[in-house]
Amino acid sequence: MKIALVQTRTPATHAAALAHVTPLVREAAAGGAVFIATPEGTNILQKDREVLQPQLLTLERDPVVGGLRDLARELGVWLLIGSALVLREDGKAANRSTLVTPAGAIAATYDKLHMFDVTLPGGETSRESAAYEAGEKAVAIVADDLRLGLTVCYDVRFAALYRALALAGAEVLTVPSAFTRTTGAAHWHILLRARAIETGSFILAPAQGGFHEDGRGTYGHSLVVSPWGEILGELDHDQPGVLFADLDLSASAKARAAIPALVNARAFSAPTALA
Repeated sequence: MKIALVQTRTPATHAAALAHVTPLVREAAAGGAVFIATPEGTNILQKDREVLQPQLLTLERDPVVGGLRDLARELGVWLLIGSALVLREDGKAANRSTLVTPAGAIAATYDKLHMFDVTLPGGETSRESAAYEAGEKAVAIVADDLRLGLTVCYDVRFAALYRALALAGAEVLTVPSAFTRTTGAAHWHILLRARAIETGSFILAPAQGGFHEDGRGTYGHSLVVSPWGEILGELDHDQPGVLFADLDLSASAKARAAIPALVNARAFSAPTALA
């Protein structure tokens, strides 16, 4: 199956974001991709919460989500909106991954489980939980021949989530991201390859890249990893672009048969906490 990852440098308004991502999705479809994935924060990126919050809309009203649903219908492709920053029904904000069918319908949504609350060695800080409500459930779904497990960015550091998705039958795990440049350079490739090897799954990781108008810097390097941990494709830069890959969907079963870690795992008692 031919898939494509779209790498973006999402602007700070909905209108500009839709104008930015639309030609990249069209390029992906023109190249023959039947499944296309975009990064975290596809609909808007604005790190100033006081500026961002008044712009957020529900998923149904978001103009970028609506525009991409129309585009998926026009092009006849499956489209994973890696995440859209939206309002939940209770008025809180969510970082929500959204799978759109070739008919433009929403097949599944997943709200990011793990919030990026850190102070990095260089002094850069993030308190994602101050802006977004964490999700509560993992999501796996079948999209034609793809058995998908949905995750977002910082989730990649929590191996138990990926194991749970694989045990539920997912063979293609999506990791749309907006990694910082510091953590991306140190950990991006290692983490993605580790999650692929541990679960015997394909990893599809479309990324934000470059320096954005709100002042943030993101790492880029969108990546496709095989169930054996091989890098099948990479955009080796931080510029907007499209990465194509052909997936042999039988590779997951072969990897899991060769290294049956999913079935060999055993329950154990946790150690006593060290003093």
